[in-house]
Amino acid sequence: MRVINFSAGPSNLPDEVLKEAQENLFDYHQKGFSIMEVSHRGKIFEEVHFEAMKLAKQLYEVNDDYEILFFQGGASLQFAMIPMNLSLGGISEFANTGVWTKKAIKEAQILKVNTQIVASSEDSGFDHIPNFKFSDDVDYAYICSNNTIYGTQYNNYPITKSPLIVDASSDFFSKKLDFSNIAMLFGGVQKNAGISGLACAFIRKDMIERSKSKNIPSMLKYSVYVENDSMFNTPATFAIYMFNLEMKWLLNQGGLDKINEQNIQKAKFLYEIIDQSEGFYQGYAKKEDRSLMNVSFNIADKNLESKFLQEAEENGMIGLKGHKILGGIRASIYNSIDLKKVQILGEFMKDFAKKNA
Repeated sequence: MRVINFSAGPSNLPDEVLKEAQENLFDYHQKGFSIMEVSHRGKIFEEVHFEAMKLAKQLYEVNDDYEILFFQGGASLQFAMIPMNLSLGGISEFANTGVWTKKAIKEAQILKVNTQIVASSEDSGFDHIPNFKFSDDVDYAYICSNNTIYGTQYNNYPITKSPLIVDASSDFFSKKLDFSNIAMLFGGVQKNAGISGLACAFIRKDMIERSKSKNIPSMLKYSVYVENDSMFNTPATFAIYMFNLEMKWLLNQGGLDKINEQNIQKAKFLYEIIDQSEGFYQGYAKKEDRSLMNVSFNIADKNLESKFLQEAEENGMIGLKGHKILGGIRASIYNSIDLKKVQILGEFMKDFAKKNA
């Protein structure tokens, strides 16, 4: 029997996706080989590869102004590739909302990019999204849309005339987006759209042009990825196959609008239990900036946290321990965690509070 996996990433995968992968793992579509065994240059894998790109663009309704690219190295590699490829020697602005923006800022500074932090919530432990405005004339403006550790999320992206770069690793493919203000959207896919080992990016073509004249190693250059359909070297073939299955699964669920409705419903259910617990549970993020993906909270009596985690596991729920930086409890309720699973957690939380108040 499978447990309910609330891990922050790598995270739960839809049962249907796992079963299809299992069925075809040894003998892919009765062709006598595994998808992991065939050349990325062959017709069989190319069908998977290009279908994955097509379906991803279809889900976000992205037009031909954007290229979709696949990378290894996770989202963390993009922290360096973005300044390498997109900096023009001017200023790059960042909104610092947690660990992942701090890492991106550090990589840009290593590359001697003129970085400016326009806003930060660090003084309050990154418990909210600060109010700010990006400048209109910088090389690019950078945000992380959802913060897995602290459980904060942008309700709306900032509007700016400067190119907006969005690290969407932990709310990737969780809702429709207006791309008219986005120059680049990227993320690791191992939370909402696949398995570890693959990062995906939607990059506007005018941003790709910036990289063409730059003296950058081939494997770090966006234009090289475009010219080679993300197959300059051997890509993460099995991860792309799993990503493709996830894209099909999302479409079968009714697309991103439907997924977003479910995500709102799930988060509302858990936050209401926290808020109505009479102080037994305490949400970490400010209410107006709470994440739909990562519900971070504490138990007022911290001595009960280990008991909570142990009993949750005994009841078939794993991955609820908060990040080591923050501690506490964290339920990551990504796309593949349905309402029924969240309700099981919610009932456990209410029962635990009743017994231990």
